[in-house]
Amino acid sequence: MILIVLSSLIAILETEAAIRDSAPQFFMGAQILIALLFTLEYGVRVYAAGEDPRFRGLSGRVRYMFTWWALVDLLAIVPFYVTGGAQNAFLIRLLRFLRLVRLLRLGALSSAWVFLADAVHARRFELALSAAAAGFLLIFSSACLYLFEARHQPEAFGSIPRALWWSVATLTTVGYGDVTPITPLGKLFASVTALAGIGLIAMPTGILAAAFSDALRRQADCTRETETPNTAGD
Repeated sequence: MILIVLSSLIAILETEAAIRDSAPQFFMGAQILIALLFTLEYGVRVYAAGEDPRFRGLSGRVRYMFTWWALVDLLAIVPFYVTGGAQNAFLIRLLRFLRLVRLLRLGALSSAWVFLADAVHARRFELALSAAAAGFLLIFSSACLYLFEARHQPEAFGSIPRALWWSVATLTTVGYGDVTPITPLGKLFASVTALAGIGLIAMPTGILAAAFSDALRRQADCTRETETPNTAGD
């Protein structure tokens, strides 16, 4: 876990040209060492997968290589081997970004991720409902602003997809202010959208808070059951 965090930190610092140019040999040496360690671990992990009856034999290990966490492990080391021959600047930035996939590997090493996944799964229907409501409100507010503002601000509200940017910034309560309505009806619907956004953001927050509370309660109950001695036979 420490190596994953350190490798991700190095990948982040390497994107800053001033830092990268001040110690190029350090970054190159660190990336080589990290890539070799992750490659070695990946090979050992594939080999050890055969201990699981599901992945025994050559075909079983190949099947393991296409599991989620095995693919994450592979993506964590591939950028190093591909970046060396890359000439396109965007491709280099993309592959450097993929190094941060290593952070996902923490999920395989921490039970907290399982706890988080269980909490979200328990409220998946409520979260899906809030997402659907958010999508409807985004489209509806974008259509209204397109209707009232398109003639006055064609660059910002000339279509529903263009107005969608304003709706996203408003409903999430970010409010960049780079695009604003100027007509009376546009301002009216903008006010309604902004007020609705407050409740819309609070909805999934409350759902997740309740899910975490229930999960913590279940975990505490399980812990008490395991720690309490069985005295039924006394």
